[in-house]
Amino acid sequence: MKDSVPNPVRREPPRAARLRPADVVWLGGTGLRTRPLRVFLSALGIAIGVAAMIAVVGISGSGQAEVDRRLDALGTNLLRVAPGESLAGEKAELPYEAVSMIRRIPPVRQVAATGATDAHVYRNERIAIGRTGSLTVLAAGRELLPAVGGQVRRGRWLDSATGEYPAVVLGATAARRLDVHTPGTRLWLGGRWFSLIGVLDPVPLAPELDSAALVGWSAARTYLRFEGHPSTVYVRAQDSEVTAVRAVLPATAHPENPGEVRISRPSDALAAREATESALTGLLLGLGGVALLVGGVGVGNTMVISVLERRGEIGLRRALGATRGQIRTQFVTESLLLSLIGGLAGTVLGTLITAGYALSRDWPTVVPAWASVAGVAATLLIGVIAGLYPAVRASRLAPTEALAGT
Repeated sequence: MKDSVPNPVRREPPRAARLRPADVVWLGGTGLRTRPLRVFLSALGIAIGVAAMIAVVGISGSGQAEVDRRLDALGTNLLRVAPGESLAGEKAELPYEAVSMIRRIPPVRQVAATGATDAHVYRNERIAIGRTGSLTVLAAGRELLPAVGGQVRRGRWLDSATGEYPAVVLGATAARRLDVHTPGTRLWLGGRWFSLIGVLDPVPLAPELDSAALVGWSAARTYLRFEGHPSTVYVRAQDSEVTAVRAVLPATAHPENPGEVRISRPSDALAAREATESALTGLLLGLGGVALLVGGVGVGNTMVISVLERRGEIGLRRALGATRGQIRTQFVTESLLLSLIGGLAGTVLGTLITAGYALSRDWPTVVPAWASVAGVAATLLIGVIAGLYPAVRASRLAPTEALAGT
């Protein structure tokens, strides 16, 4: 009887220890802790790109919030009536009675008009004719300022007394171009001296008034040979009846030729300006994206150099049993942490830039949450892409090859 031979014990191949998430983060941060200056410079590129994107979105959002705030304060129930072109292609004229006829529409609350003149305003009589600074001279009634939501910065507005005498009120832009801001100063207007009685703040709903010199309706007819045809009529209607009033304004303002009347809303012009600003915002966002891409290239370059410098570490870890997957995870995590540091720093920097600019302009500070989330998400995506190739390259190094290169 043969002796029974015991079956040999089967030994399973050693398994690599699993890394916990905390271990992965610790390993990924090792390269960052040992090379702080390189980390700072690489993260700076990411931070600049994210800060540019968030600042562009934040400043644009803050500006839009300011426009909305002003519109809410001034109202969007303002309609502008202006002459169009006749069938012969010539400039049409509104009737003298246009203002009084529009005032008869029941939902209309306020009506005011301006009239274009051929006069020009100069700081003094020695200024060469033709150097007008693109300023216009308009006849205006005392109802104009409340109708367009304007405010007087210095001095006073035209009234029943000053509207009949050579007195003038300057818009904000006109006062700046003439460098005249003190009421009581004399201005050479229409070939004679007029006395400055007031300077206006900018008028968002009627920006054409900013670059105008405004004189009383009666004074314009007396001193400037103004014929009396209104060139623009501003109409305030009940909010719920704006559409209905807009529909009947052409026939009311010019019963004989309603087709020669143009009706517009200042809010439409503001919407067009917003569309232009949106296009500019898109361009600036594109530039911020380019900066972010450049920062990503910097991160990728840093990771490639890190792999080359740490061949000995990689070979030692492989010899001690680290798998290729663990090496890849380590370097991708390092790239993600580097990008995350830049993304968070850029988010804070962009928010501070937005807040500083908004405070300097007395705007509400608006930084959309989606911009911050998108900025950080973009940096993480760039971190994965930038760190993937170096991580794969590091994982393919054989232990003997890596140790031999040290």
